[in-house]
Amino acid sequence: MKHGKDTRLTADAWDELHSPRPEENDFDRVVERAISRRGFMGGVLAFGSGAAAMSAGLLGSSAIASTATSRFPFTPIAAQTDDAIHVPEGYSSSILVRWGDPLFSDADGYDVTEGGPAAGSDRVFGENTDGMETFSFRGHEILAINHEYANRETNLPAAQEGVPANADDVLKFQNLQGVAVVEIEETDSGWSVVKDSPFNRRITHNTPMDIVGPAAGHELMKTEADPTGTRSLGTMNNCGSGKTPWGTYLTCEENFNGYFGSTEAIQDQKPNALSRGHDRYGIGAEGWGYDYHKWDERFDISKNPNEPNRVGWVVEIDPTDPESTPVKHTGLGRFKHENAEVVLAPDGRVVVYMGDDERGEYLYKFVSNGVYVPGGSTEGLLDDGTLFAAKFNDDGTGEWLALTPETTGMDLAELLIFAREASSKVGATTMDRPEWIATNTHAIEAYCCLTNNKNRGLKPNAGGDETPVNGPNPRETNNYGQIVRWRPHGEDHAGNGFDWDLYVMAGNPEVYNNVYGGSENVTPGNMFNSPDGMAFDQNGLVWIQTDGDDSNAEDFAGMGNNQMLVGDPATGEIARFLTGPNGCEVTGLAWSSDRRTMFVGIQHPGGHWPDGGDVLPRSSVIAVKRDDNGLIG
Repeated sequence: MKHGKDTRLTADAWDELHSPRPEENDFDRVVERAISRRGFMGGVLAFGSGAAAMSAGLLGSSAIASTATSRFPFTPIAAQTDDAIHVPEGYSSSILVRWGDPLFSDADGYDVTEGGPAAGSDRVFGENTDGMETFSFRGHEILAINHEYANRETNLPAAQEGVPANADDVLKFQNLQGVAVVEIEETDSGWSVVKDSPFNRRITHNTPMDIVGPAAGHELMKTEADPTGTRSLGTMNNCGSGKTPWGTYLTCEENFNGYFGSTEAIQDQKPNALSRGHDRYGIGAEGWGYDYHKWDERFDISKNPNEPNRVGWVVEIDPTDPESTPVKHTGLGRFKHENAEVVLAPDGRVVVYMGDDERGEYLYKFVSNGVYVPGGSTEGLLDDGTLFAAKFNDDGTGEWLALTPETTGMDLAELLIFAREASSKVGATTMDRPEWIATNTHAIEAYCCLTNNKNRGLKPNAGGDETPVNGPNPRETNNYGQIVRWRPHGEDHAGNGFDWDLYVMAGNPEVYNNVYGGSENVTPGNMFNSPDGMAFDQNGLVWIQTDGDDSNAEDFAGMGNNQMLVGDPATGEIARFLTGPNGCEVTGLAWSSDRRTMFVGIQHPGGHWPDGGDVLPRSSVIAVKRDDNGLIG
């Protein structure tokens, strides 16, 4: 995921530039474990294998079913490099809503020179959309969607070069980020936002939040403004999302570290001013250039060292009640959350899968103690339970390691606040940036996008844990990414054991004839890099969105712009469905309640999309439909 410091840098790259990790470690051992593409494909990893191939113990490799009939109701499209949206023949796309579009009649529209005034910036559609979910409520169609970050240069007068000059500039940034809840409708003119709907709501960096769960009220969560440690302001850098069985929206706080800074030099701060764990989470004196800490004391770590502990959580929002207070659930752990995939165990317990999107960090699972009863109380279902971190064995098996006071030597609140430290203590597997997780609608299995990791085998993670080549992360200097999947033992997502394989390993078979060429289901006609967003439709097909290198050159030649593909887990087949404009990330996916429209997010596009001419590019949500108005997923 990118951010507002410099769109040429990812958040990981910024962290590494300003908080460099240790240099090479144990490189000889990594080299000894390196494997060829041929050897890899013949081992325990079953690229493109169906769910039936997954069983306890070793996983047998299998070729893609070349004679199987494709379930894709479209002709795959070619890679593209222009500033437009492309979908298959028989499908069309249109703009649902763009950054700056007013949600209320009293809000000013988009300003192509400055993005709009600070006043009323919390009453327009925010910038840089990401995870989204749809909700049907009493005949109303409601979309809840994240706004991950704001572009500094395009939201301030050109003369300021993206540098805030006052508190109003900072307030504008704070308002354009967070979450939007909007009512949408389809008419003869297409899909649009219902302006002035009572459901319309913006949740920003200053919206009051409740903090609940085991870490609520802990000393590390208290500040001068909130001595109880149970009330905070705002949700930030909202990346992926989730949806609960009881109809609420989960928004996930990811790269929160860049909003904080210090008005004092780190070495000059008073003893113990820096809260424990800042280094592990990349929190330092400079920040990303939003300069919140210079104009809003809450973000100054020299004055409020505990404030960063109050972000990095999963936040629950009721999209049907605009007066409700969002809730931060500390039971789900604090890290750089990508999304939150919620599924029910056979006994009704709630299971939440989550990834920590940083190089060499971990894959998590939360299992509730209580059970979900439709219509019953949901209190505690996202806090009263156990957080686990995943360990993947090279023989194709794995286990979930419980993060408890007994296993970590940390008290419960601390191990949740510093979940990364807790996972290091139990020996979880360092991963290649775990991003979106999705569970199969037709099988008891889960998938996770491991987007890339250029440091695999070269550098440890932020906590000093080694990152050697291993089963689910099989390539040193991994710039392409892969998707790992696992089937829980006993078909129970709440269980501790699982079997795993790789559904796909992205790569470039036109450039490499080795492990960097990708798995067998990657061809010159569907190749891609950096899988990021992911969701299953009701047909059991998996939709994959990318956020990678779109230079279309050298190692990435032929891949074109970022895109959305669809995969069939039963055959391993993968086909390209959509390409975005140059410079964009394709992220966020949801369906209308009648399944005849697919909503897709286009973040940080380049060129002049979607308005053309000399207008600045604007992140937007598009609506994709079949021309015959048939079902689409």
